[in-house]
Amino acid sequence: MTDQSPVGTVLVTGVTGYLAQWVVVELANRGHRVRGTVRDLGRAEPARRAMLEQCPPGADLELVQADLLDDAGWDAAFAGVEAVLHTASPMPFDDLSDLVVSAREGTRRVLTTAARSGVRRVVVTSSGTVAQPADPTLRSTEETWSEPSGDAAHVYPDSKILAERLAWQLGADLGLDLTTILPSFMQGPPVGRPTRSGTIDVIRRLLDGALPALPRLGWNVVDVRDVARLHVLALEDPSTIGERYHGAGTFVWYRDIARMLREEMPEARKVPTRQLPDVLVRLAARRDAHLAMIVGELGITRDVDTAKARTQLGWTTRPVRTTVVDTARAIIASGPESRSPR
Repeated sequence: MTDQSPVGTVLVTGVTGYLAQWVVVELANRGHRVRGTVRDLGRAEPARRAMLEQCPPGADLELVQADLLDDAGWDAAFAGVEAVLHTASPMPFDDLSDLVVSAREGTRRVLTTAARSGVRRVVVTSSGTVAQPADPTLRSTEETWSEPSGDAAHVYPDSKILAERLAWQLGADLGLDLTTILPSFMQGPPVGRPTRSGTIDVIRRLLDGALPALPRLGWNVVDVRDVARLHVLALEDPSTIGERYHGAGTFVWYRDIARMLREEMPEARKVPTRQLPDVLVRLAARRDAHLAMIVGELGITRDVDTAKARTQLGWTTRPVRTTVVDTARAIIASGPESRSPR
């Protein structure tokens, strides 16, 4: 792979998001001008300051107001833009009436506005859940396409599956130069102050002591900073057009994460490492929507092939232990008020 020159102003959707903020930092550090969309411009200044602290001096970061579920502001957001990184998507348990409709309509709005504005280069964040084989013993590659379940407990992965399908359909219909990135389970420090929700809750709950024992769950943990870099590598390399790329990390069990924390951090001596029986997890999932969404993964190991990103783009990832410890240190540094149990 050869080095690519900056592609001009890049629009990043939803720049108050966990991944999006690191994408902004990566773009700025590679010399790109960045414009980011936010739902509420009046509340976005702390996020902007946090991102600029991680960017080189004089970095060009402009924020504009545009909501994925509203047409207002999008034409202005795309003015003078040469590429768009669409990272924003509703998360599970957001206050939205229909997660699938919201994810699809947000994708539709961004891609149709891009085409109308003459912006052809588009990179869309999808999810590792959209490339999982039905048989978990099989290795997942970018050639795998998951089927939506239609089950209310799995509305989040369904929303990602259907939104990516729509992106490829629109990309073909509108003549867009589309690439999709499929991250697995992202951990790593946020750019700014950790929020009270998101994927890093799996580590926050360990530090809180909120879990007396751990379910037999595991994830392909990947550092959010590495996923951000993969987005920008894909954006800059025209050979990625029309391709999907896994951005996955090492599979680790929840108990492994707990052990890493206890081994590396004095503050984590009380982190539990006992195993919670599956039957108790299944019973609890009847009352807990978070557990209901993941209970089907009890005891399952996922094998994800990332050779495509590594060989074509030179993508590398941090050791999972580094990611886990950096996440925990960011949570601890944020103060006790953000670590208290829900």
